[in-house]
Amino acid sequence: MLETVRFIVFALLLIAGLMIQLTAVLGACRFRFSLNRIHAAGMGDTLGLLLLCLSAIVYEGFSWISLKIVLIVAFFWLTSPVCSHLIGRLVRETDEHFKSEAKEWKP
Repeated sequence: MLETVRFIVFALLLIAGLMIQLTAVLGACRFRFSLNRIHAAGMGDTLGLLLLCLSAIVYEGFSWISLKIVLIVAFFWLTSPVCSHLIGRLVRETDEHFKSEAKEWKP
């Protein structure tokens, strides 16, 4: 009984993570402007990676492998926003069509 519940939780987390990753890929392919692509990829990969890693933890059970997976997620969550920010700054500085494509939000 417990194995069945564990498998169902694993399958749901895996499917949810894959669906979020798929929507992030589609968003990165669909958008025209590079900052929109970065946003779609950045938001999708953090949640998608979390769900996929949680599914691996549920599948493996709590062990040293689970600790390693948690460390991978923590490292990725620390580095992904920094990389997205640096890429966004690079686009702002080097793209000659940035002013016409980007719209500044003013409250």
